[in-house]
Amino acid sequence: MVDQPLWEQIGSSFVQHYYQMFDSDRSLLGSIYIDSSCLTWEGEPYQGKIAIVEKLTSLPFTKIAHSITAQDHQPTPDNCILSMVVGQLKADEDQIIGFHQSFILKNINDAWVCTNDMFRLAIHNFG
Repeated sequence: MVDQPLWEQIGSSFVQHYYQMFDSDRSLLGSIYIDSSCLTWEGEPYQGKIAIVEKLTSLPFTKIAHSITAQDHQPTPDNCILSMVVGQLKADEDQIIGFHQSFILKNINDAWVCTNDMFRLAIHNFG
């Protein structure tokens, strides 16, 4: 078996860490963002660690569980990592629904942080 490239290992570790924190205590997610980080949540933009954490902690559910179906990671020319996640989530007693999320990770002072984060529920309206 061939070893995973370092960027695959870092991306996979980040994804596991992110969703564990999201599912257990969203207020801790501030530790992975920086003041210049950007989040687009269902088309709505947020910039900065404080605004992002405020958005994530204000989401209208008390419990959530994510299940990752697939994840892909690529190195970028500027030494970042692009990660794409596809999965399902269950919030409170709602039905299970699919989602897509993408991250750009950057190494700053020997720590990997999320500079960009885009999230969409996999809802299709063909009407």
